[in-house]
Amino acid sequence: MSKKLQRFLIVITVLLVAFFTYVELANRNSMNMTYRQKILKAVYPAFMWLSKVTKSNSKILSAKQNPPVSFYQLSALLTNGEKLDFNTLRGKKILIVNTASDCGYTNQYDDLQKLSDSYQGKLIVLGFPANDFKEQEKGSNEEIASFCRLNFGVKFPLMQKSIVVKKAGQHPVFEWLTTSSQNGWNNAAPSWNFTKFLIDEEGRLVNYFGPTITPMGTELKNALEQ
Repeated sequence: MSKKLQRFLIVITVLLVAFFTYVELANRNSMNMTYRQKILKAVYPAFMWLSKVTKSNSKILSAKQNPPVSFYQLSALLTNGEKLDFNTLRGKKILIVNTASDCGYTNQYDDLQKLSDSYQGKLIVLGFPANDFKEQEKGSNEEIASFCRLNFGVKFPLMQKSIVVKKAGQHPVFEWLTTSSQNGWNNAAPSWNFTKFLIDEEGRLVNYFGPTITPMGTELKNALEQ
């Protein structure tokens, strides 16, 4: 074996040891995570930076208008099977997010909880776990709820796992969010996990944010202050 190859292998070994040590340190408080999930959590800051460099932070804004179909007639089942009637959410902003446990954006669960805490009493965050993108949410409703609570301290409502893209079986809430004849203007479906839809206090869809728009970022906070 040549000396150049030996040096190369030594460098690679050192880098791998350093990386996996960092992964373990970054996940010292994580529980019941697969190693893939640990790696995704550890590299999240770099992943978000790269996403913003290489992908469009797509954002669609709408003039406020009353939807043809009332948002408040909708409902969804929580992970524990209880029904959440959206009529009980009147007077507050609602952020609806399709989520997943094995995605590069999964660490946004942490910021979504921070956002919920920051705007307590004014904003309700609703998570809709979905397995629509590369099968990145294979767990049961109970497993999803436990994963989110243990690893990200999630206390905002999580719905039962749903279909969020435009195909047979799409959840009625996402049918409303992605059909202009119901919400008044938007036909864009989630482009990936952690797409965000903002509903104002009057039940009007006012913003669509792509996954690279972070929950604690300026764009979303500005929308919440309007």
